[in-house]
Amino acid sequence: SGMRLEGSLQLVLLLALTWRATGLRIPLEVEQPPTIVNHTLGPIIALPFDNTITVRCQAIGNPPPEYRWTKDGQAFFPSNSSKIRPDQKNGTFVLHKKDLFQFQGKYKCFASNKLGTSMTEEIEILVPSIPKFPKETLNPFVVKEGEPIILKCNPPEGVAPRQIYWMSLDLQHIEQDERVSMGTDGNLYFSNALQKDSRPDYCCFAAFPTIRTIVQKTAMAVVVQSSEAPPVRIPSLLLPSGVQTLKVFLKGEAVQLECIPEGYPTPNVTWMKMGGNMMGRVKLSNFQRLLSIPAVEERDQGKYMCTAENSAGKAVHYFDVIVEEPPKWLTEPPRSQLTVSGSDVHIKCSVSGKPPPVITWRRNGEIMRGEYTVVLHNVRPEDSSVYQCEASNVHGSLLANVNILVISECCWRDIKSAQQRHTSRNNRRYVPDAPTNLEISENGNPRNISLSWIPGSDHNSSVTEFVVEYEESKWEPGRWKELQKVVGNQATAELALHGHLNYQFRVYAVNAVGPGPPSEPTRRHETPPAPPERNPENVKIQGHLPYQMDISWEPLLPIEHNGPGLEYKVSYRKLGVEDEWREHMVKRHSFVVRNTSTFVPYEIKIQSRNSDGWGPEPKVVTGYSGEDVPTAAPRDIAVEVINTTILRVSWTQVPYATVRGHLGGYYVHWVRGKSLLNPNKVLDEHHAMSFPGKRSHAIVPGLEPFSEYKLTVNVFNNKGNGPKSDPVTFSTPEGVPQQVPILTASDPHKDSIRLVWGPPLEANGVLSGYHLQYHLINETSLEVLHSQEVNISGPDTTQWQLWGLKEGSLYRFHLSACTQAGCGPAQAEESRTVTAEGDGNWRISEAINSSQSSYVIDGLEPGTAYTVRLMVKSLLDNASVFEEVIQTRATGESRGSDFSTQRWFIGTMCAVALLTLIALMACFVRKNKGGKYAVKEKEDLHPDLESQEMNDDTFNEYSDSDEKPLKGSSQCSLNGDDTAGDSVSRDSLVDYADGGGEFNEDGSFIGEYSGRKQRGSVSEPSGPGPVRA
Repeated sequence: SGMRLEGSLQLVLLLALTWRATGLRIPLEVEQPPTIVNHTLGPIIALPFDNTITVRCQAIGNPPPEYRWTKDGQAFFPSNSSKIRPDQKNGTFVLHKKDLFQFQGKYKCFASNKLGTSMTEEIEILVPSIPKFPKETLNPFVVKEGEPIILKCNPPEGVAPRQIYWMSLDLQHIEQDERVSMGTDGNLYFSNALQKDSRPDYCCFAAFPTIRTIVQKTAMAVVVQSSEAPPVRIPSLLLPSGVQTLKVFLKGEAVQLECIPEGYPTPNVTWMKMGGNMMGRVKLSNFQRLLSIPAVEERDQGKYMCTAENSAGKAVHYFDVIVEEPPKWLTEPPRSQLTVSGSDVHIKCSVSGKPPPVITWRRNGEIMRGEYTVVLHNVRPEDSSVYQCEASNVHGSLLANVNILVISECCWRDIKSAQQRHTSRNNRRYVPDAPTNLEISENGNPRNISLSWIPGSDHNSSVTEFVVEYEESKWEPGRWKELQKVVGNQATAELALHGHLNYQFRVYAVNAVGPGPPSEPTRRHETPPAPPERNPENVKIQGHLPYQMDISWEPLLPIEHNGPGLEYKVSYRKLGVEDEWREHMVKRHSFVVRNTSTFVPYEIKIQSRNSDGWGPEPKVVTGYSGEDVPTAAPRDIAVEVINTTILRVSWTQVPYATVRGHLGGYYVHWVRGKSLLNPNKVLDEHHAMSFPGKRSHAIVPGLEPFSEYKLTVNVFNNKGNGPKSDPVTFSTPEGVPQQVPILTASDPHKDSIRLVWGPPLEANGVLSGYHLQYHLINETSLEVLHSQEVNISGPDTTQWQLWGLKEGSLYRFHLSACTQAGCGPAQAEESRTVTAEGDGNWRISEAINSSQSSYVIDGLEPGTAYTVRLMVKSLLDNASVFEEVIQTRATGESRGSDFSTQRWFIGTMCAVALLTLIALMACFVRKNKGGKYAVKEKEDLHPDLESQEMNDDTFNEYSDSDEKPLKGSSQCSLNGDDTAGDSVSRDSLVDYADGGGEFNEDGSFIGEYSGRKQRGSVSEPSGPGPVRA
């Protein structure tokens, strides 16, 4: 039986330890109050397609708990309704779809047995109606051009999320921009109406995807009456109304601040945070009309300003953003407790929230008196109950059920004995034993005591230190905290204590292995009340509103109160004047001084006091009353243009008294009105920079060259911006142009290359021409061998032919655009000149019709090697599609044995087929417009008779050394590579129109090279039979 008793005691010990630590599972063999283990969290939204709604409430306890419900504070009996199916095993019940509206409300579940009652938080059931727009007849909106319009949607409420759209009756979205935009309220706002806004079918649609419903408002008609020129109108705000709006958001909630302006021309909207930085925290959308913060934090609190501005003026609106939060536990919910008869029980509800939560205490669901802590004195087993701590503010509530289980003294001693045996079995081998015989002795004052003890065994590892802990029953009962450390060879400690507390102490030893178990607690030691020993710290003085001063401080810790009735005396007076101290006694740790002058320095001091007296004399802190926006504008604005993009601005500082707050700095605003290259186009590009601190000049970067600007300066403080100075107009000088966007080298010859480029995208002044540098490059070392430069006058020039270049060489070209200010960055390109392909003379045939499948070349020398090249004159340029070296047969040689002739014939057939394909493609692309096939006539006749006898009927000959400039525009090869290397000159067919040539329907050239020669042949004085190709 002894073994069973020890096991039972260990079970109770385990129960005490685990319940105290977690407040969760307790073996059901032990009698205990109910603990709710499962319940529905509200709110419950009944959707149209839900057949049933289950509301759960399940608890454990011994004896088994019984359940009851309340609805809207009144008793509710699920078993009495035929429309509810209750669960016989617990408090759960099921509602059926029919008649759900009658069950809409706020419910609470109570689980009770003889030891107490546990309860749930409120469970709200919402039964939304099907959303719909009312049937209505709407008159047309008739406005004059330039006036604002608001088309109100007034969407119905429904299950979130709700999505709003504006469309026409044929479901086309209404186009939105800076002038026409939808607000977060669903209304459609027109900053100013135009003729094109007239239409009869503006429809607002509300979609509820959760319940799969879309509803449509009656179509609205808008009629805009035309006017010759709408009058210019100063901006005002369609949304929100007034000058200032207070916005309260929950911490972590999404913030949306919205400014929708009206005016003509359409105003621009800008945002700023007074005395703060929005960068990285906010997102602007809906054409700058909407400022969003995804998850608001305390640092986002403050004043925001939106400004709507056009050429006629501006309007502003201020948003005071306040961040609050629902109740939350400071550390954790209060724990359930297992305690012995005759002891005191402290239940503390430590919560935070903004505004501060209101604490409501209940015992077994019935309201009882209590503040943050409930104290039960000299408890008995019949005091075992369930206590509820509920903390609530306007944003929500928290509820904790605290089970208090009281056992008798004898059972408690048995538990302690089991605890000692349990601890001895589980201690580590080399951890020091707990100290014993703790004694308290007063040193003439109950708040200054000596604590002594006898060290336990150190298990052959010397004690390095002793740690003294304390527990006090007033503020945090049951929680042990470290008070003092002493060296390991000392067994006493001198302790200074706070007043009006009931202490007990314990000590544990630490060696190299680790900390040992704590000693048994000492007897209780109660200290008498005493005046506070210190005053609050971290006193802050802020002015959130004009004519007001907010004072706050870090309060004393509860154990530092030293007695009941703690208060704070707030004293303040104006600094630097003969003024009397004004005093107020408060219990909270903040105070607001109202009806102050704007931004006046004050002296402030905070002193603690309790029922036993005052704390020490406080320190004096200096601060200022509330700020207001500055009243004066900087004067004597002067602008010094340093270069085309930077200027220096100077001004006379505003008088300090007109700042009316902590000087934040100065804002410089500049507006680019127009480019001097296009003075008739209004740009209206706004820019601004802030320059913090007390200063009288600033450097402004980022200007555009050759532009006209207007510039203003204003001062700002934490409250906002002061008025702008009178505008100063100035112009920036011409700058160098941007880089030429593209530079290409084309049409290369032995000694010339054509360069083509595009003008710079931004001239930054009046373009005067171009500067060209070109360098002869060593292709092996890439060194520059020779350089030249050319100034190209004329801003409209976009191509240039370079002559006198070295044959077959690599050149690098650098081209810059220029204004009177100089030349801009250069664009680079590389290209090579052409290398001649031999010393022989080339002969050129007439143009060949693309329909021909062969061509006969006669008059060749027997036994001679010829290079034959087949050229195609595409829509872009000449290109070689076939080249072959052939050998004519010697006199008397068998024709059939010349395989090279067969190769030539086969190659020519392939080339002609390719020629035909290319010509057909070219004709298709140009839609049957005639192409140009280039041939070139040699103008210089050979002086020998033979050449003269050939006259028109001969092939025209020319030497590779004969070069002439191209006639007409530059050409490109068909394959994009214009470095074919041949020396065939490439004039257009236009040069030969007098030769009797003509174009047939497919665009190919028909006719003879000369009017007197026969097609496809030339006559030589002597020669073998023809060679067919």
